[in-house]
Amino acid sequence: MKDTALTGVLRKEDFGSAGSRRVLASGRIPAVIYGKADIDPVHITLEARDFQNKLRHISESTLLTIKVGRKNHSVLMREVQENILKGIILHVDFYEVTKGETLRARVPIVVVGNPEGAKFGGVLEQVTYDVEVESLPSDLPQHIEVDVTNLNLNESINVEELVVPEGVKILTLADSTVATVKSIREVVTEVEEEDVEATEEAATEEASEESDE
Repeated sequence: MKDTALTGVLRKEDFGSAGSRRVLASGRIPAVIYGKADIDPVHITLEARDFQNKLRHISESTLLTIKVGRKNHSVLMREVQENILKGIILHVDFYEVTKGETLRARVPIVVVGNPEGAKFGGVLEQVTYDVEVESLPSDLPQHIEVDVTNLNLNESINVEELVVPEGVKILTLADSTVATVKSIREVVTEVEEEDVEATEEAATEEASEESDE
């Protein structure tokens, strides 16, 4: 598991929305590190450009080290608030993990390989993109790979078939489908059915509106 390092500056005052705007205007991002209920949260700021550059390599299962003064905090990123229109990060929540204590996190699934069924007109569909796992912080995988090379037409891979490192327990339902190979005809039929359903719903809504008038 990759450990990513960040540097934070303790934020002792100037809280609230006005304070956050001033922090953002200075090129930094307001953030908070929280943990157990009996531990006070630690308010910090992060250098905006540095964090945005590293964010592309960070998922919910990436163990991070944030250095604040002389103390290092081992954390997981829990929430990122963004202004998508302006392309800026407004606030970040981190959860501090405790060494030797199990935690729960969602780990992304990465599909690799070209399915055998594609040679016969099959289309690969990924149904599940992440799973919830339980493990010690040091055992938490950054992602879980699933090889779909041997999948034939109308075959699937379920959660129970995923291979995870020792010490990692998957909590997501075992019979949940991760990926499946469908025939093109089946895919087209599903799309047509969805279009019909959408048309019928629109017609029903329109009729309802006319009757109300």
